[in-house]
Amino acid sequence: MSLSWKGARAVERSPLEGELVRLEPVDPARHGRDLFEASRHADGIWTYLAYGPFESFESFTEWLEARAASTDPLFFAVVDRQARAARGMASYMRMAPGDGVIEIGHIWFAPPLQRTRQATEAIFLLARHAFDDLGYRRLEWKCDSLNAPSRRAAERFGFTYEGIFRQHMVIKDRNRDTAWFSIIDGEWPSRRAAFEQWLAPSNFDKHGKQLRSLTEIRAARPA
Repeated sequence: MSLSWKGARAVERSPLEGELVRLEPVDPARHGRDLFEASRHADGIWTYLAYGPFESFESFTEWLEARAASTDPLFFAVVDRQARAARGMASYMRMAPGDGVIEIGHIWFAPPLQRTRQATEAIFLLARHAFDDLGYRRLEWKCDSLNAPSRRAAERFGFTYEGIFRQHMVIKDRNRDTAWFSIIDGEWPSRRAAFEQWLAPSNFDKHGKQLRSLTEIRAARPA
């Protein structure tokens, strides 16, 4: 990092454009019904989140309106371009532009989005925007230490495991030990190239099956 560090740019409430997905600042009127229907068929997504599940569209809309009004976390709806519908959510949070630190979290994807190119592209768009457009130097990922799928996802995306914060939170009346992961700016060019190589159409056969995994691609590249 340069000794003349001046800080990163603040995140703005604007969409992030991808080939397969578009991340749009969440809007209850635009995304509410899609997200509610998606969440109803996503067993287990609320287990490690501080909210949900929601029994009615009205209670979900009330919650979503509060999320839409928030600036930190800043929530996005993940819109699948082919389906033309919102299929999940993610956010930037704990933003510290002066220190160049930002976190992505509050991530949940409906089953049609899980383990797809679209899901990976959504994470890539958030990471690329944070590093390349806004100039952050550290991107964080945190999750409940018991949340094995989230921990595997962080490692797959190239985040480095940093340890456990014991008794970090109480979520839904239960203790949460938090696993911390990060990517820093010096690592990002290699991580970005791996994302781009994995997402390329040439990495998938005619049935949409990957030819090389993101982990394999990253392992073959310099750290």
